[in-house]
Amino acid sequence: MKNYMVLFLLLSSYIFSQESSFDPDQLIGKKQISLEGTDYQLLPEAAKAFEAMYKAALAAGFRIRVVSSYRSYERQRAIWNRKYRNNQKEGLSPDVNRQKIIEYSTLPGTSRHHWGSEIDIVDANIPPEGDVLLSEKFHNGGPYEPLRLWLEAHAADFGFICAYPDQPDRSGFYYEPWHYSYAPLSVPLYRSYLKLDLNATLQDSLLAGHKDMTKQFLASYRKTHIMGINPALQ
Repeated sequence: MKNYMVLFLLLSSYIFSQESSFDPDQLIGKKQISLEGTDYQLLPEAAKAFEAMYKAALAAGFRIRVVSSYRSYERQRAIWNRKYRNNQKEGLSPDVNRQKIIEYSTLPGTSRHHWGSEIDIVDANIPPEGDVLLSEKFHNGGPYEPLRLWLEAHAADFGFICAYPDQPDRSGFYYEPWHYSYAPLSVPLYRSYLKLDLNATLQDSLLAGHKDMTKQFLASYRKTHIMGINPALQ
């Protein structure tokens, strides 16, 4: 199955090799796109693959719940601004503030969730307690460990790959065992995204801390965070 997946990704990369077909506004979450799903929002192809994975997981005793899928630029900006202002109240400097936020959260305009190919998932069979998206809940007897093990064994069969795995040589965002990316779409989207000029993309006077977003910071963020993903998704 692993060999099949490699071939699948190679074919998908070839099919979507015309990255110029992606609208820049689509890549940064500012364009209305066609999405499907009842309790989630994904591009049609990703939604179809997710439904197939959901049924397989259900047969294995898991009921996948999507905690987060597509997020617009405005939604991501609201998340960023809320965290930035809360950190300001605690007296954090702009540099420390940014670094704390980007442990897990992205700058608006740089989130993979803008693409309609990403999902954050847990097992709905487990009654939620507090923050469900914590790595310890997926390990060492945590409530979502069985789902994690199932996903690691089977998610790739449906085209989904963990975006931020626990790899010691990976930089950027912390380990997220709940974040899965539909590779046949996200790989060409990612490659197209890398061609964007972040300095122009993030010119937003409504973004908290935007005056401190230097070219040096954005260049570093691009390398460590945007590019700090599972090699299988590059």
